[in-house]
Amino acid sequence: MVSWCSWLSRQSNTLKKDRIPLLPSPWLPLSSCSSCSPSSSCSFPPPPTVPLLTDESRTSSPALEQIPPLLSPPPAPSSRPAPPPDSGSSASPPSPLRPTPSPPNPSAVDLSLAAVSASARGLQVACANARAILEASAANVNRTNAARNCLEFLSLADYRLSTASKALSSGDLAGARLFAGAAELYQYDCWSAYKYVNGTQQVADAMAYLYALANLTGSAASMVAALQRYGSNMSLWAPPQTERDGYWPPDVPTGKASERVVATAASEEWSPDATVCKDGGGCQFTTVQAAVDAAPSQSPRRHVIYIRQGIYEETVRVPLQKPNLAIIGDGMGKTIITGSLNAGVPGISTYNTATVGELRHMLWSCTARDVKRQNDRVAGDGFMARDLTFDNTAGPDAHQAVAFRSDSDLSVLDSVEFLGHQDTLYAHSLRQFYTRCRIAGTVDFVFGNSAAVFRGCLLLVLPRQLNPEKGESDTVTAHGRTDPAQPTGFVFDRCSVTGSDDYLAFFRSKPAVHRVYLGRPWKEYSRTVFLNCQLSEVVRPEGWLPWDGDFALATLYYGEFGNSGEGANATGRVAWSSRIPAEHLGAYSVENFIQGNRWIPPSLLYDIKTGI
Repeated sequence: MVSWCSWLSRQSNTLKKDRIPLLPSPWLPLSSCSSCSPSSSCSFPPPPTVPLLTDESRTSSPALEQIPPLLSPPPAPSSRPAPPPDSGSSASPPSPLRPTPSPPNPSAVDLSLAAVSASARGLQVACANARAILEASAANVNRTNAARNCLEFLSLADYRLSTASKALSSGDLAGARLFAGAAELYQYDCWSAYKYVNGTQQVADAMAYLYALANLTGSAASMVAALQRYGSNMSLWAPPQTERDGYWPPDVPTGKASERVVATAASEEWSPDATVCKDGGGCQFTTVQAAVDAAPSQSPRRHVIYIRQGIYEETVRVPLQKPNLAIIGDGMGKTIITGSLNAGVPGISTYNTATVGELRHMLWSCTARDVKRQNDRVAGDGFMARDLTFDNTAGPDAHQAVAFRSDSDLSVLDSVEFLGHQDTLYAHSLRQFYTRCRIAGTVDFVFGNSAAVFRGCLLLVLPRQLNPEKGESDTVTAHGRTDPAQPTGFVFDRCSVTGSDDYLAFFRSKPAVHRVYLGRPWKEYSRTVFLNCQLSEVVRPEGWLPWDGDFALATLYYGEFGNSGEGANATGRVAWSSRIPAEHLGAYSVENFIQGNRWIPPSLLYDIKTGI
């Protein structure tokens, strides 16, 4: 088994695709690895103050050794260092990253909570940096958009760290790991947004800080993963492993449905609370966004918006402050919400292109008072949609153009159609369930870093919009897991992969130039499995496509089991894909992979092993 410290020394792999140099682990300094482990007592000085970035130019970026160790294991009581200078001292301004005080002989949960808390405090500096960049970038629309997106990501990260802490305290280790991993994702997303506008020293310094902070959050997620796997005996703790290492989580017996699931099932027909129609006749609203805006905040019960048949040309954003929201239509292809935003528009990134996007969060003011107000206000997730189409009609010169983006935990989409080309469905984060859906596109048309299960869905490859007869390489999925501690991945069960009628005509006329692959690794720990799926002739014998050279080929997990059809011939698969052992299928059940028995309506639940 790989040692904890040797794993930490390879954290550069997390961002290998971006060719970023290694930063010291903020949880455990590499220089201490020879004598320290998560269970030992090590003495480290308190971290230095991290200054707030300003518009003042600097002669060079912070050296790697200047990035502070944001959290250190607490010292033993007998060797506890002298307390840091008083925060009011003129010699040392207050540090937002000062370690959380730990009780004597802290437990495994105490250490995990301390790591989560330290990451949350680090967000305040990252947020203030984003505010400073925003204020300095009025003349640059792309940098302005990056800073605004960062403020949203950091706000979401703060909320998810809060929920991780609550989950840890209540013993929900699966939830705590998921939320900590999502917070790490949002911090990485902020870093990535800056990467494309990195033309100033101010942005470069903010990126260096975010990279260290994301490493800290990843360490917190790894500690929770170790607690979940090994229990409270920290002498057993080791770095997180994946299927590629030969580790599958145990098949946990299914428990009874939660009260929330039972309550939802009792009213699955969903009486509308609001109606939307294009002409306004007999409805409260003429636009979907107006109905969403009028929905109650913090609602403990499902709020249903019924959208009558029609084409609604608008961009819809569902705030995080509107939990338990459901939108239903008159059927796929009948109720259509359509937009055309794409990443080729100045001031627009892939994240912003979604025709329908949830969740949207308030822009963070970065103050502790605002943090408390924010956490008091946000009540939950639970977005649902049924019987409608989300469409992005960006033209042939467009690139990334999302039809639907989800950051809602516990989201359910039933009989929903997603239409687009590149990047149609952005399953961004947390737990998501799709059933009886139709998803169409060309390149990476299901992507993101969520833990998502797709059951009984149709995945349709479309012809390219320009010169489709010349041929192309299309990929169905691009999962973006950056850290093995993140319990994320895509599970496709009893789905079908084929081409549209137009695509099949092009393919059959010249099959050698029209190439379809099940996926490619967007990030290093990409995870995607296809179980009992129907794979048509369009799927290449290789099955999977590299992203760039050998990037991620040794760390991803691409698995198949029980697939059928002309595209399911396993003999031609690439060597870095896998056949899933039958005894480990339970790891990908709805109950185990996304804890779906706690929140998915019983009529939509099923078991991968039995097909029920």
